Amino acid sequence: MKEILVLVFAAASLTDALKEIAASWEIAGGEKIAFNFASSSTLALQIREGAPADLFLSADEAQMDVLERADLVAPGTRRSILSNTLVVVVPADSTLRIASETDLAGKGVEKLALAEPTSVPAGVYSKKFFESIGIWDALARKVVPTENVRATLAAVESGNVDAGVVYRTDAAISKQVRIAFEIPTALGPAISYPFALVKGAPREKEALSFLAYLGSPAARAVFVRYGFLVKD
Repeated sequence: MKEILVLVFAAASLTDALKEIAASWEIAGGEKIAFNFASSSTLALQIREGAPADLFLSADEAQMDVLERADLVAPGTRRSILSNTLVVVVPADSTLRIASETDLAGKGVEKLALAEPTSVPAGVYSKKFFESIGIWDALARKVVPTENVRATLAAVESGNVDAGVVYRTDAAISKQVRIAFEIPTALGPAISYPFALVKGAPREKEALSFLAYLGSPAARAVFVRYGFLVKD
């Protein structure tokens, strides 16, 4: 069994795409990749506290900025190659009619799952959007905060909430939810996924090789297939 060489701290929304990309990388002779998936805010905190991460793949620029200010990002390695789209999902068997974001403020929605809106990227993006259209105050009392976007998806799948806001890529992997509506990219917040080498990474050389592979045509094709928007 190959030694685990590269430890990647990655946003939960990247889970499925990254697992497939890493499998292809290893089959092609690349070093074995180990992942720590969680919310970007949790991962950034772990790295600040000394966790031995090689790469940090964040779901927003703010959490990467936190590490950069702490001098924990290797200079010249930060790149932002992905974007995403927010969608509102409901349980697959739900009879709720939610045709627009303003319907979330109506009586039909009593519980709305959001990744923690003060720190987790998907929740921060969602709150920013709802504030921009003037309905956050009406929604705040309904919000059921979750640990990360995959926990939001799980809450909707279980039927414990009426609806939730996740990325389009998360909705695509579940047969237990359906998309009620998609927040238009032009109206929603600018979603950006920055990737970087952690300064002082224990496996710097190998990590840089995998970071470069994440921007390759093969990896980009996988991201696109999972619904991510790939930047030029």
